[in-house]
Amino acid sequence: MASASSSSADSARPAIRPTSPAHHAAGHEGAAPSAPSPRVGPGLAAPDAPHAADAAANASANDFARLVNNRHSCRAFLPEPPPAGTIERLVTLARAAPSGANLQPGEFILVAEAARERLCTALVDAWRSGAREAEDYTYFPEPMPLALRKRQVAAARALYDALGVARDDRKGRDAQFERNFRFFDAPLALLVTIDAKLGAGAYMDLGMTLHGLLLAAAAEGLGACAIGALALYPRLIRQTLGLDPARNIVCGVALGYADERAPVNRTRTARSTLDDFFTVLR
Repeated sequence: MASASSSSADSARPAIRPTSPAHHAAGHEGAAPSAPSPRVGPGLAAPDAPHAADAAANASANDFARLVNNRHSCRAFLPEPPPAGTIERLVTLARAAPSGANLQPGEFILVAEAARERLCTALVDAWRSGAREAEDYTYFPEPMPLALRKRQVAAARALYDALGVARDDRKGRDAQFERNFRFFDAPLALLVTIDAKLGAGAYMDLGMTLHGLLLAAAAEGLGACAIGALALYPRLIRQTLGLDPARNIVCGVALGYADERAPVNRTRTARSTLDDFFTVLR
C-alpha cells in the first residue's frame, strides 16, 4: 500500500530531508512591505516580501506534490533501523490528521523483539495451514464490480511482474503474500487497531491518520507499507499479543529504509484519471 524511496537505483539509503516547521515556513513571517528593501550583499537587494512569500509557498507546494506522488508501497527494506525516537515522532505527526469531534480514533502498537517473533510465527503458521477467520471489518465488495476487479488485477500484475513471478506460479505468489505476515522483514513493525464500538466514520478518520503516517515517513526518507493482510487473522493477533477483545485489527505497517536494489520496490500502480472521480455541478 505505501512508501518513499530515492529515485537513484545506486542509493542504498535515501537522504533524509529536513522536516522542521521552520524549514517549511521560511518566507512567511516578518514581512514589512512598507520598509525599504535592505541590502543583503554587494549589489544584491532582498526580494520584495510578498513575492518572497509567494515563492516560498510555491516551493513548499511543489515539495509536497513530489512527496505525495513519489510515495509508494515499499516491500523490501535494509536491516539498518531508523534512529531512536523516529517512530514516536512519526505517529505524533500522523495524529495531527483531521478527526470528527476530535475523537482521534485508532491506536498504533509497535511490535518488537519477542512479541514480534511470536506474532509473525503464529501468522505464518496460520497462513500455511489454510486457516481462515472472520475479519473485524469488511473491505472488498461482494461481488466485486468489474471496474474495481480490473484495478485489483492490474495491481497484482504490477507486483508480480516486478518480481518475475508468472501468473500461474501459485507457489511464488503465495511466498510473496506470506511476506506480509513478517512485515516484509522491515526493522519496524506497527499494528493498527481501533475501538470496535466506533462507527464506520471513525475508519475514515483513521485512514487520514494512516496517510499522514506514510507521508511523514516519506518525508524522512523512509520506506513504508500498510499491510491489510493482517486483518485476515484478528482473533489470532489479539490472542497472541494479549490485546483487548474490544480492539478491532485494522492493518499493519512496515517501516524502515527502502532497499532500492530490490526488484519488488520498482512496483508502481496507476491512479484513476481526474474524470473518473471528480465532477463539477452548477
